[in-house]
Amino acid sequence: MRPDLIARYSQPVPRYTSYPTAPHFTADVDDATYGRWLAAAPEGAAVSAYVHVPFCAELCLYCGCHTQVARSRVPVEAYARRLVEEIGLVAARLPGRRRLTHLHFGGGTPTMLEDADFAAVMGALRDAFEVAPDAEIAIEIDPRVMDTAKARVLAREGFNRASLGVQDFEPKVQAAIGRAQSFATTRAVANALRAVGINAINLDLMYGLPHQDVASLRRTVEAALTLAPSRIAVFGYAHVPWMKKHQALIPEAHLPGPQARLDQAEAVAALLADHGYGAVGLDHFAKREDAMAARAQAGTLKRNFQGYTTDDAPLLLGFGTSAIGALPEGYVQNIASTPLWHKAVAEGRLPVARGIAVSAEDRLRRDVIERLMCDLKVDLDAACDRHGFPRGAFAAELAGMADLVADGLAVVEGPVVRVPDAARAFTRVACARFDARLQAQKAAEAGAGKKMRHAAAV
Repeated sequence: MRPDLIARYSQPVPRYTSYPTAPHFTADVDDATYGRWLAAAPEGAAVSAYVHVPFCAELCLYCGCHTQVARSRVPVEAYARRLVEEIGLVAARLPGRRRLTHLHFGGGTPTMLEDADFAAVMGALRDAFEVAPDAEIAIEIDPRVMDTAKARVLAREGFNRASLGVQDFEPKVQAAIGRAQSFATTRAVANALRAVGINAINLDLMYGLPHQDVASLRRTVEAALTLAPSRIAVFGYAHVPWMKKHQALIPEAHLPGPQARLDQAEAVAALLADHGYGAVGLDHFAKREDAMAARAQAGTLKRNFQGYTTDDAPLLLGFGTSAIGALPEGYVQNIASTPLWHKAVAEGRLPVARGIAVSAEDRLRRDVIERLMCDLKVDLDAACDRHGFPRGAFAAELAGMADLVADGLAVVEGPVVRVPDAARAFTRVACARFDARLQAQKAAEAGAGKKMRHAAAV
C-alpha cells in the first residue's frame, strides 16, 4: 500500500458495530421508550442477551472498555444481585416467555463473579427465558483471573464458548500496557476449559500496541496457534486518551504509525491464512470448519456490539452498566455509572441512559454497512429491494466513491460495491461513505472548528 494512501485514508471512522453508531444516541430514548419497545416485541421472536460485568482485578492501560478495579468482593456480589433484579424487570415487560439463543458475558472481567454469583445470574436468565438446547453461551476470560475450579463452574452453568484475552505475549509489550500474562498461564486456562468440555475457544490479540513490530507479533501469533483456537480476533489498538484517560500513560512515541500498523495487520492475516484460518470480515479469523467461517462464506454473517457473530435473534437485550440492546425500533444503552445503575434498578426502573430510534433509511444504511463489514461486498439494488427503496437511492454515494475506486480501495460494478481483499484494512473507510449521519456530523464539527473523535481507520 502506497504511503500517501495510508496517510490519506487513515482517518477517524466508527467501528460500525451498529448503525446509527453510539455517538448519535441521545437521552430522548429513556426507560419508558424501552418499555414500549419491549412490549411491542414481535410474537415468538427469539432473543439474545449480553451481560456486562464492569470489574477487573487491575486496569490494563490499552483498555477501551467500561470497567473499574474492584478491590474487594463486596461490589461484585452486590452487582450480581442487582443483575438478577434487572433481568426480572426486562423479562416482565416482554410479552410471553422468549427463547434465548445466544448469551454473552463481557466486561471488564466476567470471571470476577464468584460461583454463587454465576449460579444466581444464570438462574435468573433461565427463569426469565427458555434457553435453547443449542444456545451459544459465551464468556470473555482474563486468564489471570481464572482457575480450574472456575472452569468447572462455567461448564456446570452451561457455557460452551470462551474468549481468552491475550493481546500480546511479548514481555516488553506487556510491560508497556500494564498486563503481565505468561503464555503458560494462558495455556493452562485453555487446557482447563477443554478438560471440562468447553472446546470452543477464541483468542483475542491486538496489533498497534506500543513496541510491537511485525517480528514480535509473528512470535505472539505462532505461540497462540499452538493453543489451536477455533477463532482468533486481531483488533487494532484504538488510542483514544480523550475518552479513556488511562491510555495517556502510553507514550504516543512508542506506538507504531499507520504504515507499521498496516504491515502488522497484513503479516498476521498472512500467517493465519497459512495455518488454515479464513479471514472473517475486518479483523476475525476462523478455522474453515467453524460456524463463523461458514457464515462468512454464505454471506449470512452478522455484526453487533460484541463484534462478528452468528446470532440471528431480532432482539438483543443488554444487562448491566453501559450494556447496549438492539430491538426492531432502535438501540438502548444502560446507565454507565454503577451507583446510578444500581439506583434505577432498585427503584424498579429500566436503567436506560440513552438510545436512538431507527428510521427506514437507517435500516437500509445499516444493512449496506453490515454487508460491507461482513462480506466486503454489497449489492445496493438488492438492499434497496429488501427495504422498499427505489433502486438508485445511492447514486450520490457511488459517485462520491470515485477516489476510493481510483486508489484501489473499492471496486464499483453497477450496483455492487466491493472492497478488494488487499484493501480489507480500509473497509471502514468504504462503510463511512454510506454513513449519512457521519457526513452530517463531519460538516457540523468542521463548521464549529472541532475534530472528529473516532479511532483511526487503520
